[in-house]
Amino acid sequence: MNCYQAKTGELAKHWFVIDASGLVVGRLAAQIAPILMGKHRPTYTPHIDTGDYVIVTNVDKVVFTGDKWRQKSYQRYSGHPGGQTDEAAWKLFERRPERILELAIQRMMPKSKMGRHMIDKLKLFVGPDHPHQSQSPIVLEPFSGRPAVAGAVYVPTPKVKTPRPVSTKRAAAVETPVEATPAVEPTPDPASEAAES
Repeated sequence: MNCYQAKTGELAKHWFVIDASGLVVGRLAAQIAPILMGKHRPTYTPHIDTGDYVIVTNVDKVVFTGDKWRQKSYQRYSGHPGGQTDEAAWKLFERRPERILELAIQRMMPKSKMGRHMIDKLKLFVGPDHPHQSQSPIVLEPFSGRPAVAGAVYVPTPKVKTPRPVSTKRAAAVETPVEATPAVEPTPDPASEAAES
């Protein structure tokens, strides 16, 4: 039995659109990255780009949990001595609001030439409008809210057991009395009688 392997250009690319208003950056990025890589398809092939295009609108309305706007920082390096710069998340958001989500998704992608090709299919836009209406993108509903508490297990409600109906054969067997078998008296052992006398 042969496993299916996709060929380059064999699969048609789809377009998806997501509204990022009020969504957490990391949780949204974890939903977008598999679509760009093609892992949402059953035809996923590791060495071929089988992913789809993703349009994200309202990237200026994403949120962080906790106090990450102040605590989280982003580094960049110019390549020259003393050229490393640290920038707080809120400063980068003011300067380039789409860069926050772009970096979160990029760090979940393969660190290779193919990963750089996949990230090109991500289209980020500040505001609700985008110029890709002619591709008729499919609207995706992102997961929202916090995940379940760690270690929480779904416990189903207990079902009340109803007694099984008794079949006619079993009912007849229960009603007929069972004859008592006579008790068998043990036979005396001649060796034990000789030892007693």
